[in-house]
Amino acid sequence: MVPFLSRLDQLLGFVLKAVVVLTGLAVAVMLVVGIFFRSALEHPVFGLEEIVLFSVMWFYMCGAVLASRERSHLAADFMSVMVSDPRKLRIIGTVTTAISLVLAIFFTAWAWSLVSWGIERGQSTPVFSLPMWVSQASLLFAAVCFVLYLARDLVRDLSGKEY
Repeated sequence: MVPFLSRLDQLLGFVLKAVVVLTGLAVAVMLVVGIFFRSALEHPVFGLEEIVLFSVMWFYMCGAVLASRERSHLAADFMSVMVSDPRKLRIIGTVTTAISLVLAIFFTAWAWSLVSWGIERGQSTPVFSLPMWVSQASLLFAAVCFVLYLARDLVRDLSGKEY
């Protein structure tokens, strides 16, 4: 089971990196195009903001999942300055991971409510009539991934394994 999960994680990492690169490039190009048309040609591209919104949501959430996967997200790690005992630092790290996991579970419930509400209401964008739940689903996807990776991290913290 562990080799399967490891391969699945590697595949997810590959897909996430591809999505982050492609959406990042797409957002940059769309912003340049939008600015050029609005400034130089004095003719805005209607609907471009809708596509940018969807792309940015997935870009940001996939980037956050990558950071969680690699445990490279920003952290205000001032405890290592205040505490020198490695055992105490491991305990603090484990407690931090457990609290983060609980918060991620709440975030997942909230994201599910948001997406299901968006589907129920049939919200859509004004220009292209794209369903809003597509961009909101990025929050749910990220929340579920956060729970999975934080559970993995908590198991590792409790077992004393290094990364």
